[in-house]
Amino acid sequence: MKKVVWVGDSLKNLKKFPEVVKDSIGYSLHKIQEGIVPRNAKPLKGLKPTVMEIVSDYDTNTYRAVYTVKIGAVAYVLHCFQKKSKQGIKTPKQEIDLIKQRLLELETINQIKR
Repeated sequence: MKKVVWVGDSLKNLKKFPEVVKDSIGYSLHKIQEGIVPRNAKPLKGLKPTVMEIVSDYDTNTYRAVYTVKIGAVAYVLHCFQKKSKQGIKTPKQEIDLIKQRLLELETINQIKR
């Protein structure tokens, strides 16, 4: 089973989600640990294909958990957030920028360890 590592405040953010959303994302992360891509996961547009997002809808809101499994044998949860886009389905730029920053930091750390 892959280990799950929470980056930045991603776990703290997840804990603020409604219980049903936490259960859904938790189940999906368990599948990822088993090496299975869950049905509610898809590549995050605009980033490397190794960056995936778990999507959970509840009570007219959309929640996301963004992760990557392509750095070592670990599932890194890069960011968890409630999507509040003012531009339709597009993920807000500030969320994308944070994900990119955290991914770059992980890639840099992983190169140093080699």
